[in-house]
Amino acid sequence: MDNDFIVRAQDKKINWYPGHMARAKKKLIEQLSRVDVVVELCDARIPRASRNPDLNELVKNKKRLLILNKADLADEAQTRAWLGYFRAQGLDCMSFDSAKGRAKDVIRRIEQAASEAVEKMAARGVKKTVRVMIVGVPNVGKSTFTNKVNGASIAKTGDHPGVTRNNQWVRITPYLELLDTPGLLWPRLDDQNDARALAFVGTINDQVMDQQMLAIWLLEALLAIRPEAVVQRFKLRDASLRGVALLEEACRGRGWLMPGGVPDTDRGAAVILDEFRGGKLGRLTLQSAPAKRMETVPVDEGRSQKNEP
Repeated sequence: MDNDFIVRAQDKKINWYPGHMARAKKKLIEQLSRVDVVVELCDARIPRASRNPDLNELVKNKKRLLILNKADLADEAQTRAWLGYFRAQGLDCMSFDSAKGRAKDVIRRIEQAASEAVEKMAARGVKKTVRVMIVGVPNVGKSTFTNKVNGASIAKTGDHPGVTRNNQWVRITPYLELLDTPGLLWPRLDDQNDARALAFVGTINDQVMDQQMLAIWLLEALLAIRPEAVVQRFKLRDASLRGVALLEEACRGRGWLMPGGVPDTDRGAAVILDEFRGGKLGRLTLQSAPAKRMETVPVDEGRSQKNEP
């Protein structure tokens, strides 16, 4: 079964484009002329939804490296499939765990992407400083990734979108600099499957969402992907339930109750979202790689692969 979840016609649409993102896009365009390589981060759990389509046009003339970040939270087989899919499209890509991945593996891939520019300057007797722009949607882990590569906490981080509001240059080595940029969404979230996926992983701020409805959608999506994990985690007695009844069943299973045994759905919704985002239900990928134009490749996760294609 494909891991995409189904959107019902009557469901309320999700649309979110804060004003600061328009300013972030303008600043990104202004900085592009100063960089040699663009590193795009997407969330390995939702590789399609977490790629901003506007970036393709903006950075089309730059060397690029696509990183499937948070790979430790995603299904390993699905990550391999997505790497194969992207590489079949001609994209240089790798997976990475920003918490445990090795910085030197990322630096090596960046150096490979910038090798042509470095060699060109070397022929002129100049030791070039490679400048790299880190881009991606909000809450995909750009600042944590930058800190990991740097080896110290320089860029401000957080577990909610919008933490980085300004461009931040970070010197990694005497000849390598990274520019951490604010998360950038696109103005219209027309594909509601992708919009929900973004909301599930925290790209869209929970404060502008109906958190209970979001938790219900997530439970329904997870039951279609890994029902045994959901049943076990939330002690469901009836996994056929849907809608509010499903959320209430999860609350009863975990003991999230108010006086009189009434399910505490506010608390339940918040914990369900937090536990999914923290990987408490295991390694899960919400979107399957397209079946066509795909090849099987090793999962990097920040580790060197001797047999990497």
